Amino acid sequence: MKFGVVIFPSKKLQDLANSYRKRYDSHYALIPPHLTLKSAFEATEEEAKDFSDKLRQIAKHTNEFSLKATKVGSFFPVNNVIYLKVEPTEELTALHTNIKQEFYDQNQEYAFVPHITIGQNLSNDEYSDVYGALRMTKVEHEEIVDRFHLLYQLDNNSWTVYETFRLGKE
Repeated sequence: MKFGVVIFPSKKLQDLANSYRKRYDSHYALIPPHLTLKSAFEATEEEAKDFSDKLRQIAKHTNEFSLKATKVGSFFPVNNVIYLKVEPTEELTALHTNIKQEFYDQNQEYAFVPHITIGQNLSNDEYSDVYGALRMTKVEHEEIVDRFHLLYQLDNNSWTVYETFRLGKE
């Protein structure tokens, strides 16, 4: 099975992201807008239970923190992904690092750049048009994050919550 670890933002930020995703993100129907803490990895059901225990401990020792979306960014020229940039706060970076350490045997393809994808799998021309139109968009959103989620992928390639971990809670 495939698993991943994410933060789902508030409905307000999800609505903003979805206003772009429904047009520009090929994964729109598969997963809600999210910030990836640990990208997709293969694991058995038994391994997932072990990961859940470790994630529960990380959550217990992590306080709530502020998430700030500040602008539209892009991973071009590496790939044609357009995203809402999330400021890399000390708390968010520490949470990612703690999760990464628990999954040390898993490969990490890219450096951690906190973001919420709003467009992907775009052709070069489509990417240029869309990013050109969106890059000057002003984004000012701040919210408190109090949980993160372990997800698993269903047979139809959509993702659903396996377990939710509340920050600073038993």
